[in-house]
Amino acid sequence: MPTIRTGDVTTYYERRGDGPSVVFVHGAIVDHGQWEPQMEALSDEYTVVAYDVRGHGRTGGSDRESYSVDLFADDLAALVEALDLDRPVVCGLSLGGAVAQAYATRYPDRLSGLVLADTFTPGDWRWPERLQWAMLRGTVLPARLVGYERVERAMVWFQERVRGEEASGDYERIGEVRAGGPRMTTDEFAKVVEALVQFPETDIDLSTVAVPTLVVYGEHEMGFVKRHAALMAASIPGARVVEVPDGAHASNLDNPAFFTEAVRAFLAEREDRRDASTSSGDDSDATTVG
Repeated sequence: MPTIRTGDVTTYYERRGDGPSVVFVHGAIVDHGQWEPQMEALSDEYTVVAYDVRGHGRTGGSDRESYSVDLFADDLAALVEALDLDRPVVCGLSLGGAVAQAYATRYPDRLSGLVLADTFTPGDWRWPERLQWAMLRGTVLPARLVGYERVERAMVWFQERVRGEEASGDYERIGEVRAGGPRMTTDEFAKVVEALVQFPETDIDLSTVAVPTLVVYGEHEMGFVKRHAALMAASIPGARVVEVPDGAHASNLDNPAFFTEAVRAFLAEREDRRDASTSSGDDSDATTVG
């Protein structure tokens, strides 16, 4: 089982292929298996790495009393360094997208591209969004009583009643991902939820991101996530936005073929621009995708 020490945890990861590096960061309450379609497809041209974020999967928990997105970003930095990855492209979804934003702004010299999928950003949160987000804390007690899977299924059922069945995307795929790895403990669930709840107050200045960036969201995403996609695209110089047809909050699983090809095209264009920049005598990656 491939593991490596990152800070005070032993992180499980999978690494495939050869070429420029891409690191995938999964969403909350799943694990690295969320990225299997992209890992399988992109390993033909790239070194692809997916890992289990602290508290999740085979990485598991730690003795820390609380977590934060900044801590997760520091874990990612330790992983990149330990695996000797040369300025990878970082691709994160939902919680993973929050981690990717924190990483890009805390470690701006340690990545060469950024993909932010089905995610959200600090700053401009309207009061209904803040109220909805704070209610995540209310899932912890029921999760202790009946398990977080049942709580999530109830939330999915409610969302489908309000927004239509397409709102949950291919939810069965999430269950399949979870079935492939260890179950998260309720204590770790609580710490991850708290990290999510606190994220809107995290200090992240996306205007400082100076690498090519792709912002992705599903066609059937929640309204506030679509709004935040526009905010991220407006804040990051030259960022490109792609909507995934038939996608919801896990658009990489809802429409994996479209999502993967969008990422592949982004990676290829980034490499083309990097090569052109190098041949002209400027080997910086500050050029953004327009």
